[in-house]
Amino acid sequence: MLSKEKVTLIGAPPSPYTRKMIALLRYRQIPYEIIWGNPGELLESGGAFEDLDIEPPKPVLLPTFLMRDERGEIKTVTDSTPIIRRLENEFEGRSVIPEDPALCFLNYLLEDFGDEWVTKYMFHYRWHFKEDADNASSILPLNHKVDLAGDEWKAFKNGIGSRQIERLWVVGSNDTTAPLIENSYKRFLEIMESHLSNLPFLFGRRPSSADFAIYGQLTQLIGLDPTSRAIAHDISLRTVAWINSMEDLSGINPDKNPWQDFEALPETMKLLLIELGRVYVPALLANSLSLNKGEETWETEIDGSTWTQKTFNYQGKCLQWINQEFYTLADHDQKRVLDIFEGTGCENLLMKEK
Repeated sequence: MLSKEKVTLIGAPPSPYTRKMIALLRYRQIPYEIIWGNPGELLESGGAFEDLDIEPPKPVLLPTFLMRDERGEIKTVTDSTPIIRRLENEFEGRSVIPEDPALCFLNYLLEDFGDEWVTKYMFHYRWHFKEDADNASSILPLNHKVDLAGDEWKAFKNGIGSRQIERLWVVGSNDTTAPLIENSYKRFLEIMESHLSNLPFLFGRRPSSADFAIYGQLTQLIGLDPTSRAIAHDISLRTVAWINSMEDLSGINPDKNPWQDFEALPETMKLLLIELGRVYVPALLANSLSLNKGEETWETEIDGSTWTQKTFNYQGKCLQWINQEFYTLADHDQKRVLDIFEGTGCENLLMKEK
């Protein structure tokens, strides 16, 4: 069913997932309106949407979309990956999902990598270094309310900074893992520099949902946080330029800008999968094992370092969804994926089909 209704979302400029979705809506030329703010505050009693009687999402996440359910009632929806697939069904044209099944799977996998691992770069660089933490805790309150009074701004800044720095361990960032995270970020930028010298997007000459996922995180790493921005300017000016153009791709004609043939993807795609297999795959597997054991935290070796962090149900679902995407492929397309996976470590993601 195709929709003509304007899409409404609540978000914040420093939210990489908000930036992911706004850029995607622009590219797809989907009419939208965005309300800057906290979804919980706007949807709770006394907020801007009080008269609509909409329940805030649990947990409150950015961005929050207001979308109609099967009964036509407006509900809050927050997970960007299924929202993108829903928008594919509700708005025709300018798709961000490749038609080739094998390419479609790679896109799903790299979108997940952007959302769940590249975000670790972002969170680490924002809160691990004193200069970056001070910068972020100063700017974030003003994104919430630019005309904050001085005393209120200071209190808000101190609250945000201390709370987020304390949460670094939750995503695995600490003095032991810092070199691992930073080296992975630098390798990632080196791969992107090479890849963007061959193609303007991950899978050809038009953007995919994976492009938008990675772009969202990089808007913060390159656009807001000083240390990661300086590193990006040193290693990959192509990536710096890429995020600037990704912001608004509404002028691209996708009919004249095709996807790359799967078998003709450049070697840099294999290098990106090697990086994924080196760092993200072992994290997903260790998290899954911890979930099965009912443990609150997990520890494993990643790239020669001991990694410890909180166990997340959502990352367990990510692993399940990756497998679901793979095992819905025809045997021929599964083989094509396994061929490019060979030697990358990504093959370890795939559980035996039950």
